[in-house]
Amino acid sequence: MGQVVHTLPEGPPVWGVTSLGDELFLLRDKERDQVEVYDVNTHRLLRRLTVPNARAFIDMTSCEHYQCLYVSDHSEECIHRLDRQGAATQWPVNNEPSRLSVNKAHNVLVTCRDVRKIEEFSSYGDLLRELTLPDDIVNPRHAIQLTNGQFIVCHGRPGDLVHRVCMINADGRQTVRYHGGQPGSDTGQYNVPAHLTVDDNEFVFVADVNNRRVTLLSPTLNYVRQVASCDKLKWRSSRLHLDVQRRRLYVAENELKDDQEKDQEHDEDEWNEQENENEQKDEDECEDDDDDHGDSQDVEWTTGGVVVFCF
Repeated sequence: MGQVVHTLPEGPPVWGVTSLGDELFLLRDKERDQVEVYDVNTHRLLRRLTVPNARAFIDMTSCEHYQCLYVSDHSEECIHRLDRQGAATQWPVNNEPSRLSVNKAHNVLVTCRDVRKIEEFSSYGDLLRELTLPDDIVNPRHAIQLTNGQFIVCHGRPGDLVHRVCMINADGRQTVRYHGGQPGSDTGQYNVPAHLTVDDNEFVFVADVNNRRVTLLSPTLNYVRQVASCDKLKWRSSRLHLDVQRRRLYVAENELKDDQEKDQEHDEDEWNEQENENEQKDEDECEDDDDDHGDSQDVEWTTGGVVVFCF
C-alpha cells in the first residue's frame, strides 16, 4: 500500500494531473485559470493558465520532449496544446476525444470511446494513424502504448457487462490478455476502470472509479496489490499521474453532490456530457437527451483534490 505524503488543496473537480520538470499541473473544471501550476517539491502554487475556447475537459497529459501540455475537450471535439507559459493552439479530432497519453515517439494517443478507436497525432495535430479496437472492447476509456508497440486499454461504464484492463496487439486488432470481467468490488474486479499509468518496468496502475481505489498490475496484467484504497481516498479516483523519478503517484479524486456516491454508481463522463448537453439545451432549446446519459440527470461533480502517494 502506498503512503500518503501530501494532499493538494480542494477546489473544483480535477480532470487531469501531470508534470513537466519541476512543475506539477492540475486541470480544474472552471471557466478561466483552469490549469494550476505547482512546485513539484514544495507544492506551492506558482501560477494559473487559461485554456482558451474550451468547453468540456476530459483529460490532460504532457510531453517532456516538446515541453507542452495536451488537454482533451470532448464538447469541441478537439485537443488543446499549451506550452508551459500558457501559449495555446488546438486541433480537431472529428470524434469525441476521451483520455490522452503520449507514446515513445512523442505522439499523442487519443482514445475515442464512442467509435472504439485510438487516434495518433503528432504534437502539432497531424493525424498519423487510426486504430479500431476489437469488438470485445466496449466503451474504451484510456489507452497507453507500451515500448513493444502493444497497448494497454481500460474499458467499461455503468451498465456494461464487462469492466476490464486489456493488452491489445500493436495493430489494435486483437486482445492478447486481460484482467477483470464482470463489474464488482472483489480482487480481480473493477467498477469503471477509467484511467491508467505505467512505470518504467511497465507495471500498470489502474484508477477504479466506483471502488475508490488504485490497483497495481504486473506487465502481464496479473494482480499485484492495491496501491491506494478507499480508506486513503475521500472521493472517487478519477485520474492518475506517475512521477517515476521522484517515486510519486498522484491520484485525482472527485466528489459527487450530496454524497450521492454512497448508494449509486455513476460514470464521470456522463456528467461532463450532461453538462454540455444542458448548455446546448439552453442555447438551442433542443429536445430531451436520449438515455445514453442514463441516471446522470441529477449527478453533479462538485469538489476535487489530489492525493500524493509515495511508492
